[in-house]
Amino acid sequence: MRDYLLGIDAGNTVIKAVIFDLTGRELAHASEEGHSRMPCPGHVERDLGELWANAKRVIRTCLDKAGIAASDIAAIGCAGHGNGLYALDRDGEPLLGIQSLDTRATNLVEEWAAEGVGDRTYPIGRQRPWPSQTPTLLSWLKRYRPEIFKRIGTVFFSKDFVVNRLTGRRVSEVSDMSGAGLLDLAARRYDGTLMEAYGLADCMDLLPPLIESADIAGTVTEAVAQETGLAAGTPVIGGLFDVVASALGSGVSRTGSASIIAGTWSINQVIIDVPDLDGHVFMSSTFDRTRYMAMENSATSAANLEWLVREFFEGEHAKGVSPFDACCALAAVVEPAADDPLYHPYLYGAQQDGRARAGFYGIAGWHTKGHLIRALLEGVAFGHRQHIETIRKAGATFDQVVLSGGGSRSRFWPQIFADVLGMPVSVAVSRETGALGAAIAAGTGVGLFADFTEGANAMVRVDRHYRPDGALAAHYSRRYALYQDMAGAMTPLWRRLSAPETIASGAAA
Repeated sequence: MRDYLLGIDAGNTVIKAVIFDLTGRELAHASEEGHSRMPCPGHVERDLGELWANAKRVIRTCLDKAGIAASDIAAIGCAGHGNGLYALDRDGEPLLGIQSLDTRATNLVEEWAAEGVGDRTYPIGRQRPWPSQTPTLLSWLKRYRPEIFKRIGTVFFSKDFVVNRLTGRRVSEVSDMSGAGLLDLAARRYDGTLMEAYGLADCMDLLPPLIESADIAGTVTEAVAQETGLAAGTPVIGGLFDVVASALGSGVSRTGSASIIAGTWSINQVIIDVPDLDGHVFMSSTFDRTRYMAMENSATSAANLEWLVREFFEGEHAKGVSPFDACCALAAVVEPAADDPLYHPYLYGAQQDGRARAGFYGIAGWHTKGHLIRALLEGVAFGHRQHIETIRKAGATFDQVVLSGGGSRSRFWPQIFADVLGMPVSVAVSRETGALGAAIAAGTGVGLFADFTEGANAMVRVDRHYRPDGALAAHYSRRYALYQDMAGAMTPLWRRLSAPETIASGAAA
């Protein structure tokens, strides 16, 4: 009985494999954390050999835990973080993995902004250049690393690399390619004029064949079957941009449905029928062939809490306590006050300012660790609110959201989201919404579901609901205004902070 689906989620830091039955119940889960390299300030890269080794390991572990025959898996779906740049060389071998936390191209984006490049790209791809965007990074490599650029044979994304290793096929699909600003969004195809605007008119041959999310990309090869325990010939679909997969995996499948993902990135998105909102809202395709996702995103979300835990709370593991739960518990006992500290969640820059930096503001001697943690949790939520307001001002309408990502696992943080956003927030049962969305797409691709909505209705369940506390509305409106004003005041100082400095050798002597 081929009654199971395998979802793989290749994020910036962790790759996961989850086996689901057709009701969305998880049979088994496995994950592996990868390592980022930061060879220069602003450069964030990964080893593709490690990524594939981790992928094989989580697949085999997941199969072993599930206790089912590999032949019972009907199809495999992959999701993965969008943008960054993943490249094979001209022989099809792994060459380079740049993650979507990378800000090396900040100067190039500033140069293009002065030249009005975004005015040329937005009408076609519904995006303006930004530092971690795939075409921006490719153009940066072309200019500053020609020795690497000339070796590139294929440019695609993290989940495309996993699909390539599973099947041997060199493909990508519409949600990821549109999410990177590489498509004429309305026509759902590559566009030479768009590539020319990025300075990449001669790079069309680096883009792989384009398929839809639920189209079958290929099947598991005999060699991979031996290495992973999968059954050779198992269908592998094109897959999904992970933010789109997480929306689907949290039950967001209808027009007007809104999804917030508090993960490494702050993702804020709503499904629309036509890509004609006012203003320059970032857009991509959804999982289907007809609709679009209006979104505002930045690397300003739960990665901040991950950093805090990694640097200051890892010792909590020794006590048998999740350090994330320990942090939230400290924050939960803090009563909101007018003089609470504020936090900017800009560890990896802001949406349109790669020079922005994180910071705590307004700390006094009576503030505790709990106050600082609460400030961080609120600062992340303020960043999401800023994006949500941009989408609403552009004309998208919605009055409730589904929260997913690492931030949704807390019992406390979703309430802060509801209070800061001033709207109800729901959390789905499955914590692995990216993998679940990929599995729903896989089931749709092989005909187990008539469409994505039927798949979501069958496999997604809501776990918790949070309503905003009206008594805190004025408090958070005031703090949000301070948050924005402080960011404006800090902008010139961030620029000075990131300016090159020459320190004379031996000056300390």
